[in-house]
Amino acid sequence: MRKYFFTGLALLSFLAFQAQEVVTISKKDLEQKINDQNLQLKLSEAEINSAKADLLMSRAMYLPNVTASYTGISTNNPLMAFGSKLNQERVEMADFNPANLNDPKNIFNFATKLEVQQPIFNKDAVYQKKAGEVKVEVLKLKQERTKDYLQFELNKAYMQLQMAYKALEVLENAKNTVLANKKVIDNYFKNGMIQKSDVLDMNVRVSEIDNQIQYAKSNVRNASDYLYFLLNENSENKVFKPSEKLQYQENMLSQNPQLKNDRKDLQAYQKSLEAYDYMIKSSKAKFLPKVNAFGSFEMYDNKPYEFNANGYLVGVQVAWNVFDGLKSKSEIEKYKADLQKSQTEIEQYQKQSTLELNKSYRQVLDADNKVNLSKLAWEQTAEAYRIHKNRYEQGLEKASDLLNAETQMSKKELEYQQAIFEYNTALEYYKFLEK
Repeated sequence: MRKYFFTGLALLSFLAFQAQEVVTISKKDLEQKINDQNLQLKLSEAEINSAKADLLMSRAMYLPNVTASYTGISTNNPLMAFGSKLNQERVEMADFNPANLNDPKNIFNFATKLEVQQPIFNKDAVYQKKAGEVKVEVLKLKQERTKDYLQFELNKAYMQLQMAYKALEVLENAKNTVLANKKVIDNYFKNGMIQKSDVLDMNVRVSEIDNQIQYAKSNVRNASDYLYFLLNENSENKVFKPSEKLQYQENMLSQNPQLKNDRKDLQAYQKSLEAYDYMIKSSKAKFLPKVNAFGSFEMYDNKPYEFNANGYLVGVQVAWNVFDGLKSKSEIEKYKADLQKSQTEIEQYQKQSTLELNKSYRQVLDADNKVNLSKLAWEQTAEAYRIHKNRYEQGLEKASDLLNAETQMSKKELEYQQAIFEYNTALEYYKFLEK
């Protein structure tokens, strides 16, 4: 019953796998797509656009601020009433009568006003703008480093897909070998040359390989789904298939690797220090005088939508922030502390990056050594299987010995392919850290 269950499960898995649309794709095609479609890159682009929008607000430091208003009032306030009449150019001798001045009649006033404020010199705003420009540059550098990381992640995901298909290929070849051996064993059993236990052992091996093939197909789908995620595409009823096979990437590593100071993430950290420096200067500049011009043009009447009287006002203001409750001084101390903190973080990050680079370098060497050893082990088990098979056909070996030899050969071939994948992945990560 259990045998039928696994056979049915494998059959359903095979039908589901075959029903999917297989899309063959190269790594070059993926690289072209990811820069346009990846969500992480879109988020970093949105962050840059947001910083640029913030920077646009700094235009207020040199562009005028213009406002227009229309106001209607009704008042018998002595001062307001007299002033409104004066603005309307309707003052008469009778209006100077103390009785009229002290107890005026109700008066309407309709005012149209156009105001202009023009900044001339605001040094703190200049430094704030420079800090904003630095922020945009930092975000662009971070975006470039994000692209580098996604390139590594894409290469890794593509190799995972290659590894999944390679494992599936190895297991299917192993299954063909097992089925060929099973046919021989079944014939021997019919002729009474071997025991029933040998046939049962072979059946167990067939079920075991079927189960491994099922896991391999799931790994193919998982690797494919992750690539679709990186590309921000729908993976429903579709599965990627790499056009290139998993291969060992030879690479001559330079001894004693050195961390490059022009790496984008390190540049971004260093650039951020400039922003803190400008914010400190901006806080200090708040104690400098600010020069702003202003002007207005006004039209008045005692009837709505009529403009029989007008006047203007222009001027220049020079203002000093003599004392603001130590707010600016506190800002300076805060930015200095943030600057020192950022400098310490950069030093820590550089040391961590150097440590990670050296570790990655050793991992590449270890993985390369593992490839050579696993290849040798696979070749030896393949030769051992060939010898066991020849001896078995001559009646000099047990079926269990042949089965064990085949199992070891299949296992070592998978280990060899896994070692190549681990080496290639370690090498790609080292290149990313070194870039």
